[in-house]
Amino acid sequence: MSVVAGGGAGVDRDDPQLGRLPLQRVSEQRPERGPDLEPDDEVVGNADVVGNDEAVEDDEVVEGEGEESPFRTFESALEAQEQAALEARYRLAAEEDPAAGSLLGALLLRRGDLDDAEPYLRRAAASGLRAAANNLGVLLHQRGHRDEAAGWWRAAAVAGSAPAAHALGLHLRDHGDEPGSEYWLHQAAEQGHTGGAYALADLLEHRRDARAERWFRTAAEAGHREAAYRLGRLREAASDGEGAEPWYHQAAARGHARAALRLGVQLERRGERDEAARWYRQSAQAGEPRAACALGFLLRDGGDDVGAADWWREAADAGDGNAANALGALHASWGETEMAEQWYRTALDAGDHNGAFNLGLLCAADGREAQAEQWYRRAAYAGHRDASNALAVMLLQRGDTPGAEPWFSKAAEAGSVDAAFNLGILHAGRGEQHHAQEWYTRAAGQGHAEAALQLAVAKERRGDLASAAVRYRQAAERGSSEGAFRLAVLLERGAEERFADEVERWYAAAAEAGHNRAQVRVGVRAAERGDTGTAEHWYRRAAEGGSRSAAFNLGLLLAREGSESEAMLWYTRAADAGHGRAALRLGLVAARRGDLAQARKWCELAGEYGPAGVTDRAVRLLEALRADLSA
Repeated sequence: MSVVAGGGAGVDRDDPQLGRLPLQRVSEQRPERGPDLEPDDEVVGNADVVGNDEAVEDDEVVEGEGEESPFRTFESALEAQEQAALEARYRLAAEEDPAAGSLLGALLLRRGDLDDAEPYLRRAAASGLRAAANNLGVLLHQRGHRDEAAGWWRAAAVAGSAPAAHALGLHLRDHGDEPGSEYWLHQAAEQGHTGGAYALADLLEHRRDARAERWFRTAAEAGHREAAYRLGRLREAASDGEGAEPWYHQAAARGHARAALRLGVQLERRGERDEAARWYRQSAQAGEPRAACALGFLLRDGGDDVGAADWWREAADAGDGNAANALGALHASWGETEMAEQWYRTALDAGDHNGAFNLGLLCAADGREAQAEQWYRRAAYAGHRDASNALAVMLLQRGDTPGAEPWFSKAAEAGSVDAAFNLGILHAGRGEQHHAQEWYTRAAGQGHAEAALQLAVAKERRGDLASAAVRYRQAAERGSSEGAFRLAVLLERGAEERFADEVERWYAAAAEAGHNRAQVRVGVRAAERGDTGTAEHWYRRAAEGGSRSAAFNLGLLLAREGSESEAMLWYTRAADAGHGRAALRLGLVAARRGDLAQARKWCELAGEYGPAGVTDRAVRLLEALRADLSA
C-alpha cells in the first residue's frame, strides 16, 4: 500500500519557473472545418479536414510587440490591391465565361461572401466545371444544406475531383454509409489526397482492418501529423516501439501534443531523460496535462521538487488526478497534512480513486481509523484493489475475519498480489492447506517473495527438495533474506561441489540483508577457513542484532585471541538470552577463578537451558562443586 511518491520541501506557489508557458486547455485536433475548395480554381490554402497540417497561414510572422512591421503593412496592402484587380477582371468576364465565374465564386467563397459567390458557382457548376461543383458543395455545406452539397460533390467526384471525393466520403461516413464512404475516400486517396488517405485509414482502423496502416503511412509521408501519430500508436500497439518512434517524432515536430508525450515516454524508458523532458515540456505547453504530470515526475526524480510541484499543479488544475495525487504525496512528505488532504480530494473530484485510497492512508497514519475505513471503502467499492486489501487488513486486525475475507478475495481477483498472499495466510490459519497453497501459488506467480517462501517450506516438509530449492531460489531472487538463507542451507546439505559458489552467494546475500542466522553461518564458514577477521565481523553484527549464538561464538573467538574480558561480556549476553553452552562456559570460568557460588549459578542455568550434552556436563560440574563446597 503506497501513495504516489513525492519528495522535497519548499514549493513556492507564487514563483513559477522562468520561461514557463501556462497549460493551454485546447483540444488536440482542430475542429473539422469542412470540405476542401477545389484547387483548380487557384484557391491557395484549402480548408482541409481534421489533422491536415498543410494549410499554413502566411501572416504568422510579426515583428515588434503587438505592432505590424512596415514591411508587413506594405505587403498586405499590395496583396489587397492585387486581389481587387483580380476580382475586377473576373467580374468583367464572368457573365460570358463560366471558368471566370468559377474563379470569382471561389475567390468570394474564400473571403466568406457566400451570398455573392453562390450565383457564380451555380452557373459555373451547371456548365459542367467540376471545380465549381466542388466549391458549390463547400458553400452549401457551410450554409447547412448538406444533402444538396453532397449532390454537387458527387458530380465533381465522378468528374475526377479528389477534394470532392474526400468531402463526399466524409458526408457518407457521417450518414452511416460506410461502404459508400470507403469507396469515395479510396478514390481521393488514390489520387494523392492527403486528407482522403487519413480519413480512409481512420475508417478502416475503426473496423480493425489491417489496411489502415498503409493509408496512415501514405498520409504521414505527405506530412499529415495526426496520421503520423496514429501510425506511431499502431506500431506501438504491435510492440514495435522502435518503429513507432520516428512517426511520433515527425508528428511532435509539427506540434502534435500527444505525439510529443508518447515520444517523451519512449525516450524516458531508455534513459534519455533530458530529451524526454524537452518533449514533455513541449507537450505540456501545448495543453497536455499528462505530459505536465510526467515532466513533474521526471523533475522530482532528478531532485527538482520545486519544479515538479509546479508542473503537477499545472496538470492538476487542468484536471489530471494523477498529478493531484502526486502533489498530495509531496505535501504529506513535508508534513503538510492539510495540503495533502486537499490535493487528494482534488484527485478524487477528478475521478481518480487513488485519491480516496491515499486519503485512507493519510487518516490511518494519523490514527483516524474510522475515517480511514470510510475512505478505503469508497475506493474499494469503486474497484480499487489496494484499497480493498487495506480495508481487509483493517478488518482482520479488528478480528472481523468474515468481513475481511470477501475484500481480500475482491482485491486478489482484481490482481492484488498482497491480497492473494493474505488469503493464503487466512486459509493456512484455518488449516485449509490446499486453498492456502493455491493462493500462495497465485501470488508467487506474480512475484510475491514471501508466497514463494511459504510454498518452498511446504515442499521441503514433504521431502520434495528439488521443488523446494526452485521456490526458495524464486523467493531469494525477489529479495527474501529468509529464502536466500534457507536455499543456502538446503544446497549446503546436499554437499555437491557444483553448488559451493551458490551456497556462499546466498549466505552472503541473506547476511547483508540483516538475516542473523545467515550472518552466523557466514562467520562460522569464515572461521573454518581461518579468516578470523571476517568471522569476528559477522559474529559481531549478528550478536548486536540479538543473536545469542553469534554472541557465544564471538566470545569464543575473542577468548582464543586473548581478549577474555570482552569474551566474558559476550558469554554473559548469550547466557542471559538462554544459551546453555555460554552459561556452562561462564560456570567453568567462575570455577577456575574460585568463585564457586557464581559457578554454581551458571551451571544450574546451563542445566536448565540445555541441550542434553550441555545439561550432562553442567550436572557433573555441579556435583564437583557441591563436593568442593562441603569439603
